[in-house]
Amino acid sequence: MITERLNELFWIYLIGINLYTLILMFYDKRQAKKGEWRIPEKQILFAGILGGGPIGLVSQRLFRHKTKKPKFYVAFIIGSVVFFGILYFYFTNYRH
Repeated sequence: MITERLNELFWIYLIGINLYTLILMFYDKRQAKKGEWRIPEKQILFAGILGGGPIGLVSQRLFRHKTKKPKFYVAFIIGSVVFFGILYFYFTNYRH
């Protein structure tokens, strides 16, 4: 019972953090085009580092956003390592 719930939370987290990062990047790009209020960079960086790196890298190219700022690339690479590290740990230890 607890293991099933942890499995659910695991997938909810990984999908959720990537979806959140995608939404932040999309919204920030849209706001930039309109010249309106933007998402704080720290919020996007934090989401990327917490595991949203894979979709952060994709959304940089997809939306052509934050591509000239190396700190975003680095944060998204770190986030990708976190994301794939979590997946590796899960599949080698807890998958039932």
